[in-house]
Amino acid sequence: MKKQRISMRQAKPGMIVADDIYNASNQLVISKGIMLTDRIITRLKFNSITEFNIIVSEGKDTSEPQKAPEPVKEVSYSEKVRTSAEFKEFQQSFNQKVDSFKGELDKLSDANEPIDVSGLLEHTSDLLEKSRNGIHVFDMLHCMREHDDITYVHCLNVSLLSNVFGKWLNLPEKEIELLTLAGLLHDIGKLSLPNELINKQEKLTPTDYVTIKTHTLQGYNVLKSKDLDPRIANVALMHHERCDGSGYPYKLTADKIEPFAKIIGIIDVYDAMTSARVYRPALSPFQAISVFESEGLQKYDPAYVLLFLEKIIQAYVGNKVRLSNGKEGEIRMINKHALSKPIVQVGAAFLDLSKEKDIIIEALL
Repeated sequence: MKKQRISMRQAKPGMIVADDIYNASNQLVISKGIMLTDRIITRLKFNSITEFNIIVSEGKDTSEPQKAPEPVKEVSYSEKVRTSAEFKEFQQSFNQKVDSFKGELDKLSDANEPIDVSGLLEHTSDLLEKSRNGIHVFDMLHCMREHDDITYVHCLNVSLLSNVFGKWLNLPEKEIELLTLAGLLHDIGKLSLPNELINKQEKLTPTDYVTIKTHTLQGYNVLKSKDLDPRIANVALMHHERCDGSGYPYKLTADKIEPFAKIIGIIDVYDAMTSARVYRPALSPFQAISVFESEGLQKYDPAYVLLFLEKIIQAYVGNKVRLSNGKEGEIRMINKHALSKPIVQVGAAFLDLSKEKDIIIEALL
C-alpha cells in the first residue's frame, strides 16, 4: 500500500484515507480506510484538519490537483446581499458597535466595575432595528465572513443570533433580553487569556486548547460577582457542555446544563463554523447544518437544535444553489429528516438530495 500526504485543498470525493485522522484535542475524526465524500470533507474542514494521508495506486501521483473547469461567472447570493444599501448601512453600524463594545467589555474584567445592562444591550438592539427579520440578520452576518472573527465580533454575532433564536422559541420578552445579554457575555473569560493565544495565526496545539478551555471558568468568576441574573454567569461556565457529557469543563449531561447555556452553545458553534479562520474557510449554512446532523444531534438538546436548523433552512426555500456536482438548481422543499438535504429542482427534474449521499449544496447563488 502506497501512501501520499495531501492538503485539504487537494481532497476530493472517492479518495481513501490511509490513516486514522485525529483533531487537535486527540479525538478521532475519520477512521482509516474511509472513502471521502463531500460531507466527510466538510467534517475534516470543520475539525481544522489541514493535511492527511491517502492511499494511492502505484505510479499515481495526486500532488497536483486536477484543474477545475472555469466557473460560469454569476453574481452569487452573498454578492447580491453585499451590494445592497441595507448591508452597507448594517456593516458600518456593526463596525462602530464593535469598537464601543470592546471598551465596555474590557472594563467588565475588573471585579469592582459595575455593569451597565441597558448600555450593553443597546449594541444589539440598534443593529436589530436595521434588519428586516431574523434570517436577514443571518444573511448580514454571513456576508462579513472574509476575516477571522475576534472575540468581540464573535460575542456580538452570538448576541444577535440569540435574540433571533429567542423569538423563534417564543420566549417572553424579558427572557429574550436575558438570552441576548448572555450571548454578549458568554466568552468574556477569553479576555483573561494571553492575547498571543487568542490572536494566534497558526492552528492551535493540544496545549493551547487546554489553556483556551479555562475561559469558561474565568468568565464565570468574572460574572458571578456582578449584579446579574445567575443564568448569565452559568452560560459563561456551561456553553461548552454537551448533552451527551462530552463537553467541558465538568462533562455535565443534559439535565445538569443550564437551558440558556444549551441555546448559546448551539449558536456559538454555528457562528464559529460559518466564520473564516486562518486555517480553514467559512462553511456555508448548509455545510454547517450537515455537521450538526452528522455529529451534533446527541450533543445538543433536540428541542433547540432541530428548531434552530429548520428555521435556517426554511428561510432559503426558493433560493438558487450550486451543488457539489457542478449543477445549479432551486430549493423547493425541506426534508425534515435530513435538513441539509432538501429537494432541489434542476431544470425540469427534482433531485432529492437525501437519496444522493455524495451530493451536497455547495453555495447559495
